[in-house]
Amino acid sequence: MTGHQLRKKFLDFFVSKGHAVIPSSSIVPEHDPTVLFTTAGMHPLVPYLLGESHPAGGRLADSQKCLRTDDIEEVGDESHLTFFEMLGNWSLGDYFKKESIPWSFEFLTDKKWLGVDPKKMYVTVFAGDADAPFDEESVEIWKAEFKKKKIGAELSKKHDIGSGGRIFAYGKEQNWWGPAGQTGPCGPDTEIFYDTGKEHDSKRGTACHPNCSCGRFVEIWNNVFMQYNRKAVEEKGYRFEPLEQKNVDTGMGLERITAVLQKVSDVFRTDLFEPIIRKVEAITGRKYGENGDDTRKMRIIADHLRAATFILGDDWGVTPSNKDQGYICRRLIRRAVVQAWLLDVFRPFASDVANEVIIAYSSAYPELQKNKKRILEELVIEEEKFQKTLERGIKMIGEIASRGEKTLSGQRAFELYATYGFPLEIAREILSVKTGGAVSVDEEAYRRELEKHQDISRAGSVGKFAGGLADHTIEVVRGHTATHLLHQALKTVLGSEVEQRGSNITAERLRFDFSWPAKPSTEQIKAVENLVNEQIGMNLPVRFEILDVEQARQTGALGYFEDKYASLGGKIKVYLVGDDQRGYFSKEICGGPHVSRTGELGGFKILKEEAVSAGVRRIKATIGAPKE
Repeated sequence: MTGHQLRKKFLDFFVSKGHAVIPSSSIVPEHDPTVLFTTAGMHPLVPYLLGESHPAGGRLADSQKCLRTDDIEEVGDESHLTFFEMLGNWSLGDYFKKESIPWSFEFLTDKKWLGVDPKKMYVTVFAGDADAPFDEESVEIWKAEFKKKKIGAELSKKHDIGSGGRIFAYGKEQNWWGPAGQTGPCGPDTEIFYDTGKEHDSKRGTACHPNCSCGRFVEIWNNVFMQYNRKAVEEKGYRFEPLEQKNVDTGMGLERITAVLQKVSDVFRTDLFEPIIRKVEAITGRKYGENGDDTRKMRIIADHLRAATFILGDDWGVTPSNKDQGYICRRLIRRAVVQAWLLDVFRPFASDVANEVIIAYSSAYPELQKNKKRILEELVIEEEKFQKTLERGIKMIGEIASRGEKTLSGQRAFELYATYGFPLEIAREILSVKTGGAVSVDEEAYRRELEKHQDISRAGSVGKFAGGLADHTIEVVRGHTATHLLHQALKTVLGSEVEQRGSNITAERLRFDFSWPAKPSTEQIKAVENLVNEQIGMNLPVRFEILDVEQARQTGALGYFEDKYASLGGKIKVYLVGDDQRGYFSKEICGGPHVSRTGELGGFKILKEEAVSAGVRRIKATIGAPKE
């Protein structure tokens, strides 16, 4: 079974269980200020997990594009990826544990679907603590499911696979989902692991168990049961209350389960990566798997350029830059180029790899083919820019070598990294080439400089990357509604060609990116601001209607991704600002949530208007105090 077939089987299975298939949301979160990219399947569904009605109903399934960079340095091993696909099924106040667990087990083990050997499956549950009880219900459901396969499944008394148990209990660190230290929906989860049969690495501890880090067990599915609300209270700081709407949120990594089914040792040997790795082999002249160091570099090239292709191919139109999503995109491309340089590739090649990604994934993600021209052009431009940077960095190292210095200081090594994009391994490699190994790097001092920089970065981004449901505050909801007013005001003042290219909303301000070829005049920006404030002053009602795609088009609703819903015959939610008597100022396809009247925004002030990239402008603005 190929990875692409597996994706379809998963969706088909949940359709048979009454689920509606929804398309993947953008890899750039449309209204989540807490993350640069969609890092989990739940992010696009936050409003619905909090109680908003979904136009497709209470049972949903999808394959969501995700991207994480928190462990980017780990990419190069057998399993870590920056971009990945998360298969998920969702219950929004509909079914719960007694349906979710058996369905997971059925899809994995039934020969009609995946046919995984149940004897190789182990599961984990929440052990319970002072906040919430031991998840005995999940244990009993799992016992019943394994019994159907004539397999004993007892709760292990200790974290040791040798004890004979098949169900293992762990605390919040392993088997609980929820925003740490924050209020909001949360709950226990149950995770499914596959036993690869690898020999236990004794360096990782004397006993092996599902959450052991030795690599024997691979987590293949996670079922989260959102059944509590973590609420702030004075006497203790917080307490857990049962949620009125209980949700199920599951996730299964497509690449990981594909590797299990195809019985390959790493995700890069699956068919999902095969054409990409083949192209990297052709470019580098190296054979994947023959040399450990070369193989690691080839994995980084394949992973990073696959991720960059999906970022560039997203409909939001992110391009390489020194800020936010553009910075991550630039970092991925440049890191791939550096790895290729170490494999003696000195010519442009990234667009060749990207083309393989586009061919392999366009059937599932047609936006890649639609945006192919932009993807390939941006990769060529970025490679050309970085080639000059690379040459300057190499020249700097050459000067150090020519002066006869025996050690590259930690400060200079960090300068190479921060200014020229040279990771430590690159500086070390180039020094070895230039000096025959005569010059070393003060790696300890370099790490101190790096840690100092990371501490500063973390301090500057506190609250911005926390993630989770708790950040969906009323301030963010108000900012969300303001972006709808701003979007329409820009179209009214500048022209109908304006298209939204992204937004980011925090409790303090909103940021809105839009397509426009030139800098708007001061008068135009003021006119936009005045028009938004006019709508706020009129205290217009804000409501939504659930329509099919054709109905939404007929209303003139704004929205640039409705074609995905059209291909699936789905319903969409259209938010309307205004009424029949005064007319509608704004109609936009959106998941919500929003305020009930525009007067709740209080006021609107544009702080700054600037260029982001060619043809894309950015407005930063604040909203006033809410009206009583």
